[in-house]
Amino acid sequence: MKVHNQTVFSEFIILGFQDLQELHLLLFSGFLTIYLFTVLWNAFIITMATLDQRLRTPMYFFLGNLSVLDICYTTTTIPPMMSLLLTQRNSISYIGCLLQLYFFFSFVGTECLLLAVMAFDRYVAICKPLHYPLVIRRKFCLQLATLCWASGFFNSAIHTCFAFRLPFCNDNRLDAFYCDIPPLLKLSCGDITLNQRLLLFIGLFIAWTPLFCILLSYAYIISTVLKIRSTEGRQKAFSTCSSHLTVVLLYYGSCIFTYLRPISSQSSVNAKLIPLMYSILTPLLNPVIYTLRNKDVKKAFQSAMGKI
Repeated sequence: MKVHNQTVFSEFIILGFQDLQELHLLLFSGFLTIYLFTVLWNAFIITMATLDQRLRTPMYFFLGNLSVLDICYTTTTIPPMMSLLLTQRNSISYIGCLLQLYFFFSFVGTECLLLAVMAFDRYVAICKPLHYPLVIRRKFCLQLATLCWASGFFNSAIHTCFAFRLPFCNDNRLDAFYCDIPPLLKLSCGDITLNQRLLLFIGLFIAWTPLFCILLSYAYIISTVLKIRSTEGRQKAFSTCSSHLTVVLLYYGSCIFTYLRPISSQSSVNAKLIPLMYSILTPLLNPVIYTLRNKDVKKAFQSAMGKI
């Protein structure tokens, strides 16, 4: 049996910025702009969904949860990256890496489940409109949201525990922009077979099953919408789902590409750039996608501005 000389590291070196020394100021400004816009725009959605009577519906309750999730996402990744750029010390402590990984991966799992719940909400609203008030009640919405958050954090606890039990031998250079499971597994000198199996097995319940439910929901939704005779009715039904479906395609596409492929098949460039899609760009685009064509949010905003 092969024995590894395990080294106990106090920090990891983040290699994502090593070739971008001359662009540190530009990157810092870009990340700061993205972070401020993401936080402010998502905070706006949360505020509107809380204060405006017209937005106190299950759909906006779940959208508010998604906005909270997006703020948490960006707060977990962007400020630490900005700190690395500002101090020009491309390192993160061992404990800091562990905590970042745990919270980040918690939000990954939570969003997978939350997007499935939002698809179910749209399915009942469009396909079973008469049953909607009976099925999608406030208490049921709270239970679904709680289940999503709790499952996401529990899922992350399992992966984080097994990832940091691996041996790291003589190399603490993390080929990423922040701590994530694939680059940590590539860095380990131990047997990562169990970790990969956990990603695939738990991914079946936290990613593939929700995705299947989303696709099934939209199959029923499309079938129902096509039966609507009026063009205006079809357009209204599709408009309530197009935003959510766009977010699903962006988020699930990048997540599956990152976590549900063999670690050995992931190139260095893809391993660093693809995670930025769902950790930074998706939280940035979510509020824009959901509010760009949303008349209810526009009316709520106009009403709020009129009271100032």
